[in-house]
Amino acid sequence: MSENKKPLNFLEHIIEEDLANGMPKSNLRFRFPPEPNGYLHIGHTKAIGISFGLGETYKAPVNLRFDDTNPAKEEQEYVDAIKKDISWLGYTWANECYSSDYFQQLYDWAVLLIKDGKAYVDSQTSEEMRVQKGTPTSVGTESPYRNRSVEENLELFLGMKEGKFKEGEHTLRAKIDMESPNMLMRDPLMYRILYKSHHRTGNEWCIYPMYDWTHGESDYIEQISHSLCSLEFKPHRELYNWFRDNVFEYSKNTLPLPPKQREFSRLNLSYTVMSKRKLLTLVEKEIVAGWDDPRMPTISGLRRRGYTPNSIRKFIETVGVSKRENVIDVALLEFKIREDLNKTANRVMAVLDPVKVVITNYPEGKEEFLQAENNQEDETAGFREVPFSREIYIEREDFREEANKKFFRLKLGKEVRLKNAYFITANSCTKDENGHITEIQCTYDPLTKSGSGTEESMRKVKGTLHWVSAKHALKAEVRAYDRLFLDPAPDAHKDKDFMEFLNPNSLEIINAFVEPSLKSANIGDRFQFQRLGYFSVDDDTTENKLVFNKTVGLRDNWSK
Repeated sequence: MSENKKPLNFLEHIIEEDLANGMPKSNLRFRFPPEPNGYLHIGHTKAIGISFGLGETYKAPVNLRFDDTNPAKEEQEYVDAIKKDISWLGYTWANECYSSDYFQQLYDWAVLLIKDGKAYVDSQTSEEMRVQKGTPTSVGTESPYRNRSVEENLELFLGMKEGKFKEGEHTLRAKIDMESPNMLMRDPLMYRILYKSHHRTGNEWCIYPMYDWTHGESDYIEQISHSLCSLEFKPHRELYNWFRDNVFEYSKNTLPLPPKQREFSRLNLSYTVMSKRKLLTLVEKEIVAGWDDPRMPTISGLRRRGYTPNSIRKFIETVGVSKRENVIDVALLEFKIREDLNKTANRVMAVLDPVKVVITNYPEGKEEFLQAENNQEDETAGFREVPFSREIYIEREDFREEANKKFFRLKLGKEVRLKNAYFITANSCTKDENGHITEIQCTYDPLTKSGSGTEESMRKVKGTLHWVSAKHALKAEVRAYDRLFLDPAPDAHKDKDFMEFLNPNSLEIINAFVEPSLKSANIGDRFQFQRLGYFSVDDDTTENKLVFNKTVGLRDNWSK
């Protein structure tokens, strides 16, 4: 039995039942089979988490198999990105496999099906086949080529392989049942002619196997015990089993274990799209800056935005495994990264919309370095020094000339605490000809230094502001990201294109000031900008330019 003490999900129940019925635990083997036709997105993390999670639970190997049977859409770039994403999430695969590794074996098995009268070469057009297959409420009709002789089928199939025909001129179909209520069983395609160079096999092949033929047989070759996939493949299970059982007859002496397909609900997330085709549209139309744009739901986009592997794994764990399709609120994902970064991200100070404050009674030319705690949630995080001087920047929204009693930030005649520093009182302000405040004049109480232990420093004050020293501040570009779509289900409207729901304000570029400790920050480092949110150092950062991405705010403000 599994050592997992949590309640078993339905997939674990299936596995436990198989083990109880005599399956050796050593026979357990799983796989994650992405097609390298795009970047992995948050929806894939559920399938990744399920397969690799079961591997961890049962100490069983998990293969990473690339379903690379369509060279028209697949690229080595996507293979590399997928491997990087899975490794970044913290998973390790047992074997790196490719469906293209099995092209010869699949071809040989197809030949055996032809010899047994279970497959034939069809010469209809795709439109003719579509009509001939019937509808869900009406049976199909047999292809006029369905009863070709074995010899003619073998000759034509060999000719397809040798490149003697044009694309679309012939296909290979399984001969099953044109009256089956399952449309997928009505003589499904097995091979098509495609003159495209493959990223691994080059021009060695010009016929490529279809998904349903490739998928199950690849599972069989790799001796996968449980082939786990999302619910949209449930109707495919009957065909999966048909191919599996027929091939089993050809190879049961060498490959004893027929795999078992089982389905789970896929992950749907609000305020985003999961279709690779639609995500590619966003990239090609330059709505986003690429597959790793921090607004994209891709794993690479989430990584660049500042999400952590742990937050994503905790998100998948919370979502759980189910048989019913549902939509998960993106707020849950945001909660998980907020929860994770609260424990791990060092606190720093940054001002995104600065206005200068001059502390008129602070000596000119004086500067001091104040102690600031890096992360009160982490006892090992330690302290850093923050410079303080006569002129500082605060957030423009933190000051008002006049305000009601509920405004606890800086206003004329009132006192606030500067984080890690002193109490200041606003006395006056300077404006330009348009009434825009350009400077605030304040005085400070030198007896209120934070951490000094004086009675004055212990005095209660309702407002605490973050700030940066104007003399020491570093300039930084901050990219404030919001949700890419305004509608919770942008691709669920039959009468509208998903692009109509794009958020025009999904990115704001801000010129900010940050404390000088961030000079040594590395790409990918994550911080809490105090009172503002969580931010990470972007890939575009150079020695002379700091760029930060906003990962998430300190609290969920979207509903407001």
